[in-house]
Amino acid sequence: MKKNYKFKRIINSMGEYIISILFFIIIWHLYVKISNVPTYVLPSPGIVMEQLLELFSSGTIYPHLLVTSMEVIIGFIIGAFLGIVLGYFIVKSSTLKYALMPYLVFAQTAPKIALVPLFVIWFGIGLVSKIILIVSMVIFPVMMGIITGIDSIPEDSRNLMKILKSSPSQILFQLELPYSLPALFSSFKIGIVQAVIGAIVAEWISGKQGLGYILTYASSTYNTPMLIAGIVVTIVVGVITYELIALIENKLLYWHESKTF
Repeated sequence: MKKNYKFKRIINSMGEYIISILFFIIIWHLYVKISNVPTYVLPSPGIVMEQLLELFSSGTIYPHLLVTSMEVIIGFIIGAFLGIVLGYFIVKSSTLKYALMPYLVFAQTAPKIALVPLFVIWFGIGLVSKIILIVSMVIFPVMMGIITGIDSIPEDSRNLMKILKSSPSQILFQLELPYSLPALFSSFKIGIVQAVIGAIVAEWISGKQGLGYILTYASSTYNTPMLIAGIVVTIVVGVITYELIALIENKLLYWHESKTF
């Protein structure tokens, strides 16, 4: 019964994406045709599809797709790990919380696109500067996720662990981390989207490879079909990585009330 429910939920999720995309394409096509919009301003869905097929059939897109995917995965993993560690220590130490939180908020609210040139100056135009930008965008939501998760643990559960004389490691792995997983996975979903955005922004400004570079090249050459095709591929990367996090969440949190009837 549960398997059928999960299967139906996956089908419904895919159906929502398909219906939304088809509706958007129909509106887009009708607008271009009725308004006689020039191709250099807004190409029709058919022209964009031809450009997409050309990018994939010629193999042009694959190295750029691989670079961006690698940056997103590495940056997300590092950022998520640092966010969990930092959030855990902050929630355990009020002194650390009051000392670091203002700076972390300042760093989060700083416009990331303005930081890219600084990162390029400090760390060069290679992979390191891009990873650092992605990490800076992932840390904060993951950190808030672990803080929210641990802060929401019922006091009765903590008291029970004390009565059982549980060690700090037992409290961490048997209470705090399991209880924090729902909030953590919500922050992971935000973080992975932020990671994709960070990778594209970094490549847009300083990259010679990646989907961001494709967008920059298409923009500088006024190749609107390629520009929109690159945006479409970027969106697909974001959706796939988001759904991968959701899939892992469903596997690990099958016991949680949000995953049951």
